[in-house]
Amino acid sequence: MEIQNNQACFVQLWLWLERTRRLLRGQYKRFCIRSVMKLWFGGEATDDFIWHVCIECEQTGWDELPPPKFYPRKHREFLRALITMKVGKPKLSELDAAYSIAFPHSTPLNINKKKRNVTKRN
Repeated sequence: MEIQNNQACFVQLWLWLERTRRLLRGQYKRFCIRSVMKLWFGGEATDDFIWHVCIECEQTGWDELPPPKFYPRKHREFLRALITMKVGKPKLSELDAAYSIAFPHSTPLNINKKKRNVTKRN
């Protein structure tokens, strides 16, 4: 799997996450970071590589992940860590925009952010 640091690749990663979730569910396997990385990268996904990604995204490899359409925060951190480990630090604005493109009618990524009141001072 070739990962690039651009929005088109980020859209594909979001869509692959959803397809992988459905595939693993159909095989009665756990949808977790470890299973996703083993499926995506095969032999390249060593325990050390998986451990570094899990440390980077502050999650454990065996914890069940929720569906990316409805609970995107954990997946965003996972993808951010994966991209960081493979090609370098991603632009988070592009990663967020890619989520909106991949899942246009689902839960917004920044639903928990407080709205700022911008007032002009004279």
